[in-house]
Amino acid sequence: MTDDLVELLGQLKLYRIRDILDRELKKTTSKKPPSYSEFLATLLREETIDKRERRTQNRIRQARLPEAWSLESFPFDKQPSLAASVIYELAELEFIPKAQNLVFIGGTGVGKTGISISLLRKALQNGYRGLFIKAQDLFDHMYTSLADHSTRTYINHLANLDLLLIDEMGYLNLRPEQANIFFKLMEERYHRKSTIITTNLEYDDWYGFLGNKLMVEALLSRLRHHCHTVRIDGQDLREPMS
Repeated sequence: MTDDLVELLGQLKLYRIRDILDRELKKTTSKKPPSYSEFLATLLREETIDKRERRTQNRIRQARLPEAWSLESFPFDKQPSLAASVIYELAELEFIPKAQNLVFIGGTGVGKTGISISLLRKALQNGYRGLFIKAQDLFDHMYTSLADHSTRTYINHLANLDLLLIDEMGYLNLRPEQANIFFKLMEERYHRKSTIITTNLEYDDWYGFLGNKLMVEALLSRLRHHCHTVRIDGQDLREPMS
């Protein structure tokens, strides 16, 4: 392979073809060389697979997953209150094009975050754009955005994600401005995009930290309109070190 060819393949971003071309060219001198169409198909097939994998890894990186959870690694046997069949049905991802929400309710360490990350990872692997964010970080960013007048830009970014995972929604010390921005975000995602929320609070408890009763009622009405609520009652999966 000549230097010119290497440079051209690099400019065209055909990196996989560049890496395998010498190998495939050697096959053309064998006793049973591939036809021209077979040779070209092999190059294009590997380039396509490589680009697909690169895009997937890029989506996973941008989603900021904190842990490498997957459905295959989740210990369903240790959490009998969580039916694996229900989760694997959700993993078909039909809830995303339907703009349905998922809410996982349960105590500390029961697996809410692990299951949610697993579903988000599955979505990313299937071409959807998503983001993992802790509820506290979300509300902190919302408050910060008021200072530099970037609230509209921040809402637009989050509102257009195919799947937004908000982790550890709980008793947070919120200002009214933060609650208002959160309501606006959920209003704009309503009927358009799917949201996953993990929380240790029942829905009635949301009034306690979001404050405005009428706003919370409107928020819960939108959130729960097309929503799968999964309650996990079981042991803490975070076993202490011996």
